[in-house]
Amino acid sequence: MRFARVRVHAFGLAALAAGLLLGGEVFAASAEKGKAAYIQHGCWACHGFQAQGGVTGPKLAPDPMAIEAFTAFVRTTDRTMPPYMEAILSNEDLADIHAYLETIPKPADYKSIPLLNQ
Repeated sequence: MRFARVRVHAFGLAALAAGLLLGGEVFAASAEKGKAAYIQHGCWACHGFQAQGGVTGPKLAPDPMAIEAFTAFVRTTDRTMPPYMEAILSNEDLADIHAYLETIPKPADYKSIPLLNQ
């Protein structure tokens, strides 16, 4: 029971930290809206439709980085990806995109694909 409380508290602290990082607002992120925002803002062009990475953009999913690091990178990047200020990509859209990335499943293990095991 104590372990469950620790996890709940840790989750609460993570949510609070994400809220503080996103301007003090805590969003109920929507993976469905995130997928739409991912497409609308052109993330797919560099990172692929399944965030698998592409020629110019790294893999974002499965297992995306923590929302705090994700937000900080998107807002302040100085690499080939331009920074997306809040006027272009709202904090809510950013949280939704992160929620979408979290829903992308891991690819099947190659050992489970019969054609690859011949």
